[in-house]
Amino acid sequence: MNPIYHQAQFLTSAARLDQSPPDEGYEVAFAGRSNAGKSSAINALCQQKSLARTSKTPGRTQLLNFFALDETHRLVDLPGYGYAKVAERIKLQWQAELAAYLEKRQSLRGVILLADVRHPLKEFDLQMLEWSNKMQLPVHILLTKADKLKRGAASSSLLKVRQLLKDMPGEHSVQLFSALKRQGIDQAHAVLDRWLGLAAETAAADSGAAP
Repeated sequence: MNPIYHQAQFLTSAARLDQSPPDEGYEVAFAGRSNAGKSSAINALCQQKSLARTSKTPGRTQLLNFFALDETHRLVDLPGYGYAKVAERIKLQWQAELAAYLEKRQSLRGVILLADVRHPLKEFDLQMLEWSNKMQLPVHILLTKADKLKRGAASSSLLKVRQLLKDMPGEHSVQLFSALKRQGIDQAHAVLDRWLGLAAETAAADSGAAP
């Protein structure tokens, strides 16, 4: 694992796009339904227990939460959607801010979409894929909570999602993931490294160190 993830720190929260940090550098956003396990995944990927706040009440994340890896690389936890028991007008407001972020954020390099392996690609997930394709953003799907299924059932769910994605426009990939069992961490890091430009930086550094 690139040590940059372990040094991740909370930067700021924004209720609106105009409250976000300066739009420069590299950013990857984490999106998903409120019960998809976004916070747990971010914590697992950064090897920190409480970097992103987890809650037993889905839907508590109502802000754009920015985490700095260093001065030019960030991870963003987007508001959960589709499960929270809140007023419809609040849900519509969250949806509008999500759309504005995806459409206008120039530093955004890709979207990590989290979906429960037991019932993936619900209405909101498909909407995120549509938005991301419109903005020409790559999407990598983490089928979370893979430990909740036996290996055969989890693999079957993965295959079904891959088949569905074949008929959808855009650049996307998918994998199994379990924050609890630390399954799929390296695979997810490889995607983040590529999108954040870290893979190229590492290769350049290795090349420069070569005799």
